[in-house]
Amino acid sequence: MYQRRYQVGAAGWGLAAVCALVGGFYFLPVLWIVLTAFKSTRDALTPTVLFTPTFDNFIHIFHRAYYQGGDAVDTQFGLYFFNSIFIATVSVGLALILGTVAAYAFSRWPLKGNDTYLFLILTTRMLPPIIIIIPIFVMFRITGMTGGYPGIILLYTAFNLPFTIWIMKSFFDELPRDVEDAARTEGSSEWSVFFRICLPQVKAGLAATVTFGLILTWNEFLIALLLTGSETRTVPVAMGANLGGGLNVQWGLLAAIETIYLIPVVLVTFVLQNQLLRGVTFGTIRQTVR
Repeated sequence: MYQRRYQVGAAGWGLAAVCALVGGFYFLPVLWIVLTAFKSTRDALTPTVLFTPTFDNFIHIFHRAYYQGGDAVDTQFGLYFFNSIFIATVSVGLALILGTVAAYAFSRWPLKGNDTYLFLILTTRMLPPIIIIIPIFVMFRITGMTGGYPGIILLYTAFNLPFTIWIMKSFFDELPRDVEDAARTEGSSEWSVFFRICLPQVKAGLAATVTFGLILTWNEFLIALLLTGSETRTVPVAMGANLGGGLNVQWGLLAAIETIYLIPVVLVTFVLQNQLLRGVTFGTIRQTVR
C-alpha cells in the first residue's frame, strides 16, 4: 500500500512539473514585456536580461507625454484606457444580461426546431470578423454610427451573445427542475424562479462567461480600428496608430502600456478564479459518473 501511494505521488509530481514547464513557456512573452517596461530606450533594443531598472516609461505614460525625435507627444493613455474599460464593461454586461435570459428561455421553453435556432445563433461566430467587416463598415457609415460609443458597444454585444447563450444554456440544462416546479406550485412568478432559484446556482457559468467575454472584447483590434474615432479609440488601436508606427518605435513605452493594460484582466480572472474553474469543469464529473 505504501509503495502504491509513492508511485501515484511521483506521477503527480511529474505531471505538475510538466504543467509548470508548459505554463512557464507560454508565460515567457508576458515576462519579456514586463521586463522591457522597466528598460531604458537603449536597453529595450538589446535582448539582455541584466539591465538597470527605470520607471521612466511609466512616468511618461501618466504624465501623458514622451519624447519622439525631440518633440513631446501626448499619449492620451487615460482617455484610451477609459474607452477600453467602458466599451468592454458595457458590451459584456449587455451580452450577459440578454444572453442569460435568452439561454434560460431556450432551456425551459424549447421551441419547435430549437436546435436549429441555436445552430443559427452559433453560426454568427463561425465567420472570421475580417470577412464581415466590409458590410458592417458600410452599414455603420450609412447609419452614422461610426466613431461613437453606441455602435461599437452594440457590435461587441452582438458578437458576445452567441457565446453567452450557448454557455449559459448548458448550465441551465444541468439544473434539477424539482425545486423550480415546487416554487411555481407555491405561486412564485417565473421571474422570481429565475432570479432566486436558478441564477444563484449558475454563478460559475456567469463568471466563466464574463471572463471569456471580457478577454475577447478587451483584446479585439480589427473592428475597433475601423469603427472607432479619435475620441473612442481603445488601447490596442491607440498603441498601433500612435506608438507602433515609424522607425523610432518607443518599445519601452509600448511595453509599459501593455503591462498596465494586462492588470484589469488579470485582476478579474484572479477574483473569479474559483468560480471560473467550476465553470470550465461544470458537468464533467457528472457525465463521467453517468
